[in-house]
Amino acid sequence: MKKQLLAAVCALAAIALLGVPVIAQNSEVKEKPPMYSYVGNWAVPRAQWAEMEKNTAADQKILDKALASGTLIGYGSDVVLVHEADGATHDDWWSAMSIAGVLNVLDQFYQGGGTTVPVLGAATKHWDNIWVSTYYNWHPGSYKGVYTRVGSYTLKADSPANAVDTISKNLLVPFFEKLMASGAIHEYEVDTQYVHKANPNTFAMVYIAANAEALDKVDAALRDLLKTNPLVGPTFDSMVDSSAHRDDLARTSATYK
Repeated sequence: MKKQLLAAVCALAAIALLGVPVIAQNSEVKEKPPMYSYVGNWAVPRAQWAEMEKNTAADQKILDKALASGTLIGYGSDVVLVHEADGATHDDWWSAMSIAGVLNVLDQFYQGGGTTVPVLGAATKHWDNIWVSTYYNWHPGSYKGVYTRVGSYTLKADSPANAVDTISKNLLVPFFEKLMASGAIHEYEVDTQYVHKANPNTFAMVYIAANAEALDKVDAALRDLLKTNPLVGPTFDSMVDSSAHRDDLARTSATYK
């Protein structure tokens, strides 16, 4: 379903670039100040999952303090629901309106020994990413037991230089803002890597659904979108390398200021 969404998005973006008025462009959608997000991914043996939960709770003191001071605008953790053989089982993340904010919180964990606790040492794999977004929104508050969907994509080398901006402005932001207004989702963002550890043409769409039923609501909205825009399919392959597409689904605890 996420692949279908990006197919629609990229196709509409391509058609807009060609000047074909398939949908009305939203001139009010503008880039926001950069939001930076650190994500630490861990592959933790199942026997250690309860300890990982305790460690995540222990981290909250530092994160709450950073949120209260304005260093962070949000933080959370995820438990992966659809596992890969060698993939992550858990992650921790936080977001700030500056790269300094992200790194200063990371330094606190290093200095306090939070990165060397036994449960993290038991992880079979670990990797980090820092993402940046200029298209995002969130509902302030704390949420537990919600669901995060992530779709990772790679543009083809010959895609327009402003493809992600065009995709975001013409379709993604209006689509997700309607879902935000309905309460189906609590947060969304369109991310690119701040530190390029993969193809520079990689980007990700992320949203936090309010509950399991909200995932169905997003899918229904997507079906309606595809039904009302029947011309979008033929241009998809000209924009995106579909073989590089990947999805993630996780159960999330998140707090936003």
